[in-house]
Amino acid sequence: MIRGNSGDEERRERSAMPKQHGQKEVRLQAPGDPARGLLLDTGTHGRRQAAAMILSLTAAAAMSSGSGSSFNSSLDAFDSSTTWSLGEDPSNVSTEPVVRTLTPELQPATTAVTFQEVSPWDIALCVTGTLISCENALVIAVLFYTPTLRAPMFILIGSLAVADLLAGLGLILNFIFTYLIDSSVEFVTLLSVALLISAFSASVLNILAITVDRYLSLYNALTYHTERTVTFTYVMVVFIWVSCLLLGLLPALGWNCLRDESTCSICRPVTKNNAVALAVTFLLVFALMMQLYLQICKIAFRHAQQIAVQHQFVAISTTKGVSTLSAILCAFGACWLPFAMYSIVADSSYPVIYTYATVLPATCCSVINPIIYAFRNPDIQKSLWMACCGCVPSNLSLRPRTSSDV
Repeated sequence: MIRGNSGDEERRERSAMPKQHGQKEVRLQAPGDPARGLLLDTGTHGRRQAAAMILSLTAAAAMSSGSGSSFNSSLDAFDSSTTWSLGEDPSNVSTEPVVRTLTPELQPATTAVTFQEVSPWDIALCVTGTLISCENALVIAVLFYTPTLRAPMFILIGSLAVADLLAGLGLILNFIFTYLIDSSVEFVTLLSVALLISAFSASVLNILAITVDRYLSLYNALTYHTERTVTFTYVMVVFIWVSCLLLGLLPALGWNCLRDESTCSICRPVTKNNAVALAVTFLLVFALMMQLYLQICKIAFRHAQQIAVQHQFVAISTTKGVSTLSAILCAFGACWLPFAMYSIVADSSYPVIYTYATVLPATCCSVINPIIYAFRNPDIQKSLWMACCGCVPSNLSLRPRTSSDV
């Protein structure tokens, strides 16, 4: 109910009228002139009328500022220079809170949807992970469906293939968690890091185990194919995987930098101290591998001199073996050494492009491993040929291959 009257006469008329429950009077007045204003009824329907009146006055003031003098003359009492406010009649004080102001919060908010830009480095890592997964899945399938491939050497090759397969899947999942799932969730981040650390650690340690197996097959050539050696191989594989799983769980158990970003390494959420420890461990593994391959070369030279009949055969076969060992060590070192050294000297404050530039070659080691340790083996080659075309090429060597063959 809106009235245009003012003064004592209006008050008397209002006081004479019965008021409904919850009904109050509100005077809409100009701060500079209390006499000018409108008395509003703010009962059940009065509040809506007051809000509608304020909106009407606001629109009238906006239109009067740009529509000329003809419109201003018709709205003399509500010109744009007047600031209007709502004031309650002091005689109608109530404990009910009444909101009578129009604020910017009433305006509809717009929601902006942002998409994270995909890094080319992450795409390269995802593609590498897909290639790793396909290669090692093929190796695992061949070893699983070929009953004759159960020697200790093939057990270690299968363990290496499983580790590299998990590493490839970890790279794919890391890409999914980064761009398709909210990576700010701690569980997602810790799961991705745990899988990657466990898989790549198992890959490196399985390569070391294969090197140890090759050394033992030469050093103890007569007792290598005994049941004791098979048992030792299984124990070594179990020890490798338990150790790597514990390493992967360290960030989830609290050794992470999610609460203190200043302690992060180049691979969040791994702490700087943990990254240095892993890098130093890798350097020790690499040094041990070099020592073992050096001993393998010495034993191979000695055996070749003892059993060779022709000097030409000794020179060719031994030189080929040394060249193969050198290629294996160079490939392994070229892939992992840059990342290990950079993990020691760098932290999270360094440019991320350097991290990508060292991580990508390290992941490529898992691409090379099936070629070096599986696809070069004549027994695995024969199984692949039988699975693909049902025949074996005539030029494929049928001589059984042992761990001592490099």
